Amino acid sequence: MNRQERYEIGMKVLEQIDGEAGQRVVDSLAEVSPELGHQVVAWAFGDMYARPELPPRERQLVTLGVLTALGGCEIELEVHVNASLNVGLAPEEISEALLHSAVYCGVPRAINATLVAKKVFAERGLLPITNAG
Repeated sequence: MNRQERYEIGMKVLEQIDGEAGQRVVDSLAEVSPELGHQVVAWAFGDMYARPELPPRERQLVTLGVLTALGGCEIELEVHVNASLNVGLAPEEISEALLHSAVYCGVPRAINATLVAKKVFAERGLLPITNAG
């Protein structure tokens, strides 16, 4: 597959998963690093997200966990909380995944990620979330 074909496949996957938020990330890179934008689409979405071995829903759970663990990824978390909702994760499942991440990456990072999710949930009219055990 050539460079353009990978990009076209990646753009279709990006639109399905991230919608407008993903396109905004790519657009935001156009003036400073168009190649990074290309790679996000072609490699991350055209090569990785398009793989059939793991459905988009599960890929988003992994992505939320990794971004939470890394810390400092609030912009990406906002995109991927939206993407998680787009691929069928319920707000309660997202909230629970972020709660679970506290065990492995720490409470401060889980709080930061949860506050990003809260912002997305508020924008989409999905609050309050009740996951108290």
